[in-house]
Amino acid sequence: MEIEKIIMFKEEVAVRYKQIQDEICRGLEIADGKGKFEEELWERNGGGGGRTRIMQNGAIIEKGGVNFSAVHGKLPEAVKKAFKVNEDDFFATGVSIVIHPNHPLVPIIHMNIRYFELNEETRWFGGGIDLTPHYVFENDARFFHHKIKQACDDFSTEFYPKFKTHADDYFFIKHREETRGIGGIFYDRLKPENTNLSWEQILDFSINIGETFLPIYSELIDRNRDKEFTKTQKEWQYQRRSRYVEFNLVYDSGTKFGLETNGRIESILMSLPPQANWGYNVQPAIDSEEYKTLQLLKKGINWI
Repeated sequence: MEIEKIIMFKEEVAVRYKQIQDEICRGLEIADGKGKFEEELWERNGGGGGRTRIMQNGAIIEKGGVNFSAVHGKLPEAVKKAFKVNEDDFFATGVSIVIHPNHPLVPIIHMNIRYFELNEETRWFGGGIDLTPHYVFENDARFFHHKIKQACDDFSTEFYPKFKTHADDYFFIKHREETRGIGGIFYDRLKPENTNLSWEQILDFSINIGETFLPIYSELIDRNRDKEFTKTQKEWQYQRRSRYVEFNLVYDSGTKFGLETNGRIESILMSLPPQANWGYNVQPAIDSEEYKTLQLLKKGINWI
């Protein structure tokens, strides 16, 4: 690509990601029925900025963030070393979403779509979507995986099995030997050389994943929002949230990248729930619903 085309391309990516943020925020407000997103515009020291949108204390969404950013500047030495590159100037844009519901039978959901660029040769798309139920309902798990498989199959039948395996490996809490949830898809460094797609087609795939988010999560909210729950289930929700916190602070690459590139702390840590509990050595009774959920937090489950 010529330099002018590259500049136009990254601007197109940022514009389309903003549209995804707008669509998802409107849709989540409708799905929740009460909560509204508050927007905070911010600028990054060094270049670029973003739009942080947070909903708190909605009818179902206790805390949710739908963030857009487009940042540029000098790449820190630690990140250059991790990426094994020598260039300094970078551009990165993306949409990042984490929703924590107040209802223990409605799952946590996360999505990220992003584009990173150093130069004409060194640039790629990454992202993914994954589900973290407090209680694993197998019908919901199958529905979720079926929908994201469809979104992948629109571009390549090789994507879903490959990206699902990546998600199982990535969203794994090593010190607990359990997956963060029921997985989903996770991909990184997608480019024409490893996808047999053009840059425009990879962007379309990224947008397709973004557009899959709202119908999936709206359906999962509607399936479970009116179910009654017990005090025990609410306490279990807080316990499961603590696992989410552990993963995001210890292993999450987006959190690390944001901190190492002087990102905005409130935007980076919006992924954390408003409350989580760390009970000591919590062991659910065998054959309880909590115990059954733990048995399904494993790699390699075929939900299709």
